Amino acid sequence: TTALMANYAVYFEHVVSNSFYPVLERAIGVGSAFEGWSPREQDVVYQVLIPMAPPEGHSFHLELDSAAERHVRNFRVRVQLECTCTREQQGENMLCFLHHPEEELRRNQDPSLLDTLCTGSYLDVHKTARWFHQLVRAIWPALPQSHSWHLMLLPSRRSCQFKVSNGETSFRIEMLFGVRRADSDIFVSSQPREAHTASTTWPETHAVAEMKFFKRIAKQAPPDALHLKCLQFFVRLQLGFCFSTYSMKTIVMHLLNVIPVSQWRRRDLLQRLVDIINSLGLCLQAKSLDHFIVGNQRLPQEINIPPDVQMGETYNLFHHLEQEPAAHRQAMYEYWFL
Repeated sequence: TTALMANYAVYFEHVVSNSFYPVLERAIGVGSAFEGWSPREQDVVYQVLIPMAPPEGHSFHLELDSAAERHVRNFRVRVQLECTCTREQQGENMLCFLHHPEEELRRNQDPSLLDTLCTGSYLDVHKTARWFHQLVRAIWPALPQSHSWHLMLLPSRRSCQFKVSNGETSFRIEMLFGVRRADSDIFVSSQPREAHTASTTWPETHAVAEMKFFKRIAKQAPPDALHLKCLQFFVRLQLGFCFSTYSMKTIVMHLLNVIPVSQWRRRDLLQRLVDIINSLGLCLQAKSLDHFIVGNQRLPQEINIPPDVQMGETYNLFHHLEQEPAAHRQAMYEYWFL
């Protein structure tokens, strides 16, 4: 997957270099596959996040949707035209979208990003996903992988999903796309949180920061460290229960942040499994599980978090248990059964 994305990146840069479509940066592997664990190895989806930067003559401005629930931070990406008259005077072959007549622009220059991938002044996820599908399909024949692998594009409105297979092996890949918040490891991305997410809504994602946390732990881990096996064990064990994979991952991340990875060796296996199940029980009793990134001031320094995320009020992943007594009773029953 990494090699395929690297090859795509070369052609992405070539195809969009002289256009007014977003500038595409190198893909970042995120999610369980790139963190070193997967709930079910037989149907892994390799997720990659492709950062997008504004093209020449444009700028991106992230606007927080204040109407959203407190524990869900959604943004809109406003696209604004910028004056390029100075560059034009310096001999660059580009007309200024702000100060040239529309007729001349239509006749001599490709349309702006506002006229291609936006709805109104805002970047549209659905239009961007369609554009990615077209790029992936058009570039595929030029890639070395196309000689021995078959590409099958899969339907998706908020990402570009496809499968590559060679008759014996197949990989399913999902390209997400997003905009980096300042110079941090936090993005707004195309991945939805709710079933019906508006096409101009870009939820905040912490997937890159979480991946970097697992990479840091991996560098410090002794050869027989079993922290990933512990996580994988619990995620597989609780399939069919009401506890989400993300909740179990969050509990393990919190424990890894306070228990040195040197104490997650083979000889420590039973104690660490007990720690995980006890942490789950305490969180369920308190109806509270803090998000690992938001409001966590004990993150490693190399994980770059915007001040409003790091210093902000954390949110409770178990907030629904506070609001729904029946859900809390069911969760406690399943916990004791587990």
